Amino acid sequence: MTAVGSPRFAPRWLELRERADAAARAPELLRPLRRALAGRPGPPGLTIRDLGCGTGSMARWLAVRLPGPQRWILHDHDPVLLAEAGSRMPATAADGTPVTATTERGDLTALTAADLAGTSLVTGSALLDLLTLDEIEALAAACAGAGCPVLLALSVSGRVELTPPDPLDGVLAGAFNDHQRRTEGGRGLLGPDAVAAAVTAFERHGWTVRLRSSPWRLGCAESALTAEWLRGWVGAAHAQRPALAPESTAYLGRRLEECAAGELGVTVHHTDLLALPGPPSGDGG
Repeated sequence: MTAVGSPRFAPRWLELRERADAAARAPELLRPLRRALAGRPGPPGLTIRDLGCGTGSMARWLAVRLPGPQRWILHDHDPVLLAEAGSRMPATAADGTPVTATTERGDLTALTAADLAGTSLVTGSALLDLLTLDEIEALAAACAGAGCPVLLALSVSGRVELTPPDPLDGVLAGAFNDHQRRTEGGRGLLGPDAVAAAVTAFERHGWTVRLRSSPWRLGCAESALTAEWLRGWVGAAHAQRPALAPESTAYLGRRLEECAAGELGVTVHHTDLLALPGPPSGDGG
């Protein structure tokens, strides 16, 4: 799900998280989305752009929940991930009509309204928190200019809950959130502030934004994902605050033991965002 620069995410990590992602995404946003798509002018069929597609988990989840026919354009910087995403698309939509896909490699933050002309829907997963304020505002402007709805899932909210609790939980969470907001390659990432920035950006264009919670709830059945998440979470906190090293190393060891014993529960909070052209419809859907 690379925005710019070199590839970031290993296929194993994306494979580990796919089931948790699918369980977390907010299906209640699909009803207003389907209604908006059904009301679009033009010939039948959807053109959907998946930004930062990774191995294509968002497309695999969404394509079978929307009517077709559908043409997906999968965007990512990593050619290995793009090849996998393109090869694993479902063949049919929710109504049995065909689903096809093409891939585009490049910097998704450079997309303009002209690039999105004819697009029915822009979507992405675990993407917003990797962007800067300027990039989010440019994305909102491009989508508003093209008039295409936007569904962006699983943006980190900055909140995690671990059971049983540990005195270091809050310290590491704060350090991790600071790491998510880091400046990298001259880009000031928004991390957990990204959803609020996106809401402001889309509403500035007169769009309606709906938000729904989409938490990971990780228990015994997701122990491999939990262990990998723990290593990354603690590692990022340590990178942000090196002075935490002795305590964080011991903490990680304790938590991994609890995970292996089936004694650890983790909730990682995310937010799903649906942005639709125009003011609220008034039906609450």
